[in-house]
Amino acid sequence: MFTTLRNAWKIPELRKKILFTLFVLLIYRLGSCVPVPYINVDVLNNYYTQQLSNTVLGLYNAMSGSAFSNATVFALGIQPYINASIIIELLCIAIPALERLAKDEGEEGKKKIQKITRYTTVGLSLLMGIAYYIMLKNASAQYSILEQTSFVSGMVIVMTFMAGAAFLMWVGEQIDQFGIGNGISMILFAGIVSRVPSMVSSLFSLKWYVAILMVVGMLAIVMFIVFISNSERRIPVQYAKRVVGRKMYGGQSTHIPLKVNSSGVLPLIFASALMQFPPTILAMFGSSWWDQHINVMGFWYQLVFALLIIGFTFFYSSISFNPDEIAKNMQQNGGSIPGIRQGKPTALFIAKITKRINLFGALFLAVLATIPTLIYGIANVSLPFQASSLLIAVSVALETTRQLESQILMRHYKGFLK
Repeated sequence: MFTTLRNAWKIPELRKKILFTLFVLLIYRLGSCVPVPYINVDVLNNYYTQQLSNTVLGLYNAMSGSAFSNATVFALGIQPYINASIIIELLCIAIPALERLAKDEGEEGKKKIQKITRYTTVGLSLLMGIAYYIMLKNASAQYSILEQTSFVSGMVIVMTFMAGAAFLMWVGEQIDQFGIGNGISMILFAGIVSRVPSMVSSLFSLKWYVAILMVVGMLAIVMFIVFISNSERRIPVQYAKRVVGRKMYGGQSTHIPLKVNSSGVLPLIFASALMQFPPTILAMFGSSWWDQHINVMGFWYQLVFALLIIGFTFFYSSISFNPDEIAKNMQQNGGSIPGIRQGKPTALFIAKITKRINLFGALFLAVLATIPTLIYGIANVSLPFQASSLLIAVSVALETTRQLESQILMRHYKGFLK
């Protein structure tokens, strides 16, 4: 990884992308330290520690890098944009007009879908900002969180939350266009990594043998994530020989690499955002129904979470990987899979292999995201880290390194892929 960064730094274009990404993430972290006006942050921290840290808002706070519990400009994080993306993706399947817009109109259609997603993000951030303000106002009766409760101060607080979420949406798109890695993933990565010092300090409060077991378990999970992320199924492809003029082409053997976890960490991010959205809105509006009736550490909640991860894995694979197109390209170039006919049989064979691999990758994500939480709920053993956060951080780091490698190879530069 460090060799890749050193080699990428030598290429001016990649150096600019890396510096731009770091600069944007620095702005994000600085914004996460700027509190919203008219809010007493110290009192809010006490309220969060006593009332909200063990609820679903605790996970939301972890994803935002503690910006939520400090009521900073970026308190809502990137979650409104993620939720808006999920809603629009699902509507593209349910509404034929949006489906035609996304598939048939090419680049212009994608731009229109992106525009709709932006407006939806602003609407959701406004709703979540209002809900967060209502939660603070209700809690102020006991904790005096709000320094002022006038209409103007409330408007300023809500507009600041909304503006912060909209700015993060723009930042994510800028990273996609001018930086390195996926914008949403990089913002979540920065928020999770910012909590590492507090996670390390929490280990010192444990007994020495428990702390050692936690560190060994964390390293084992990291090694397992790296192993699965780099694993792939290779489908052999044989190209027939063909003569063009006096030259002979083809006759080569190659393979189609299919990643075990081809969807990366996006299914986990989408599933987490979808599971957090209803309780977050309810909690912000002051309702305790979710905490009274739903046990987020329980079996059924984690089962639904796992099923959502599996569903989003297959959904993302279906829109990003097209076996029919691969089979068509192979047939046009004289390629075939040994023992499989060209055309439709090849497409069906690739689709069957892809489904099996996706099932394994989805189960990998689901197990890694839910099992530690179930252990915590059953054994009441407090974990200094969340497996889902660790999975997001490691997967984003691997994916970013992989993108840097591909950029280096495109420029005929040797990385560590030897």
